[in-house]
Amino acid sequence: MLISALKNLSAAVQKFSQSLQDFQFECIGDAETDDEINIAQSLKEFSQLLNTVEEERRRLIQNADDVLITPLEKFRKEQIGAAKEGKKKFDKEAEKYYTVLEKHLNLSSKKKESFLHEADAQISKERQIFCDASLEYVFKIQEVQERKKFEFVEPLLAFLQGLFTFYHEGYELAHEFEPYKQQLQFNLQNTRNNFESTRQEVENLMKRIKSAEQDFKAPGQWTMEGFLYVQEKRPLGFTWSRHYCSYEKETKMFTMSNSEIKSGGKQVKFPPEMFKLQSCIRRRTDSIDKRFCFDIEVMERHGIITLQALSESNRRLWMEAMDGKEPVRKHPWCQSSVTQHDRNSGTYSTVKCIHLVETRGIQTLGLYRIGGVNSKVQRLMTSVFAAKAPADMDLDPDTWDNKTITSGLKNYLRCLAEPLLTYRLHKDFIMAVKSDDQNYRVRAVHALVHKLPEKNKEMLDILIKHLFVQKNLMTVSNLGVIFGPTLMRSQEETVAAMMNIKFQNIVVEILIENYEKVTVSPLTHLFCCDYREAKAIYSCQAEHSHELSFPKGALFYNVHPSVEPGWLQATYNGRTGLIPENYVVFL
Repeated sequence: MLISALKNLSAAVQKFSQSLQDFQFECIGDAETDDEINIAQSLKEFSQLLNTVEEERRRLIQNADDVLITPLEKFRKEQIGAAKEGKKKFDKEAEKYYTVLEKHLNLSSKKKESFLHEADAQISKERQIFCDASLEYVFKIQEVQERKKFEFVEPLLAFLQGLFTFYHEGYELAHEFEPYKQQLQFNLQNTRNNFESTRQEVENLMKRIKSAEQDFKAPGQWTMEGFLYVQEKRPLGFTWSRHYCSYEKETKMFTMSNSEIKSGGKQVKFPPEMFKLQSCIRRRTDSIDKRFCFDIEVMERHGIITLQALSESNRRLWMEAMDGKEPVRKHPWCQSSVTQHDRNSGTYSTVKCIHLVETRGIQTLGLYRIGGVNSKVQRLMTSVFAAKAPADMDLDPDTWDNKTITSGLKNYLRCLAEPLLTYRLHKDFIMAVKSDDQNYRVRAVHALVHKLPEKNKEMLDILIKHLFVQKNLMTVSNLGVIFGPTLMRSQEETVAAMMNIKFQNIVVEILIENYEKVTVSPLTHLFCCDYREAKAIYSCQAEHSHELSFPKGALFYNVHPSVEPGWLQATYNGRTGLIPENYVVFL
């Protein structure tokens, strides 16, 4: 019964092993992470492990016939069978003897003496035969009882020894499996963390989609087309006129067609105007009394063109088609674009935050995973990371705890309208880490890092060097989950983009693990530049969006030479831009 149960168990395990071998995971997306590949392969590893165990079990079952079943069967046939034959012989002789004895005792004493002597001799002979059979039967019973003590136990011992050998083989297999098990647990935890991060982003996207207006883009040859109201300057102010506009993203050609209805109801059409788009920025609500407005710059006209969409969702579609940006100052502490403004103020604040964290708490568990109190974080953003914050401002360790500083640093990087690794290189980074070649991944990420703008590389080097510190108790995978969506994000918020978050995490992991290979040039020049203050001796009206307007006597911070000859880079009233060098004096 035991052997039969073992055979049934072995057959069931082999069937289960084959099911694991044949199981296939479905892949969502065009590529899988290393963790997902290892998890999918793990079922085949499980199947192979179970097959190895079952080979040992089959060997145990086969040996059971030789070491247990055959000896016991032999003992049963030879010894117990002989005892049964002895009992039959004893029973037969006993019956015969007692029959003869009964007849002998019934003989009459009147019989002849010779007859009685012959009867006595016969009964003595039968008694001897009965005694011999009795002795042989008793001897056989004693022999079976004594043989049972070793001939029955020895096969059981041999079987148990084989069973223990089977268990020991299982222990050895488990010991050999331990490194793979630990690696698989690491892969599973990474995948779980990626799932939680992706699910949160998808849920936020679902909420935004549910709350958005049900607007859509009609199919057509243009990337976007429809009516827009155009602000036109008149001698006595501005007027708004309706134009039918179209935009083609590949060529960046923006077309406006206007038609007016004269007296008498006759419609007069004007030839369409075609422009080459340079930039598109959403108009701040507090800067104009109209709703749903956005500004564009074109090569054929000087200045900006202000357009009004038909609804908020319609404006969103136009801005998405034109790769529109958010306004320069969305929050007092939130920068607009990492490549369109001076980041030195934020860089210095970042360096100070990192220095304070490394000085007193780099070994804190969950350093960047555990968030700070929201009110304190907001106060840090408005006082430390704001553009108005002086560059030489010191952080008070008693005022700002580590959780507040790390949360503020994450918020500062996350609130950039363009992430640190830029929209332009986003797809390139994703494609680089989808490669199966680990060395190629590192080389590709290294090459892409050096394609980043200088300010981005400087900030990235500061941050990754900080995360690379050996004393940091957070694992690289956890840091990837936290900083993946912070340093990288797709320009389009779609479910497909959300599914790439796991690859964004891998990019950050590669940057941290291979910091010494991927690192950019030393940043000594960042801190040797002389950032000074200046005062305006003339007033100035900006002619372009990257210039500053200011009155006479205006005070500027973070003043330093720019790449434009005759111009300085400076910060005024929370906004960073260019100012004429001959319009100011240094303080």
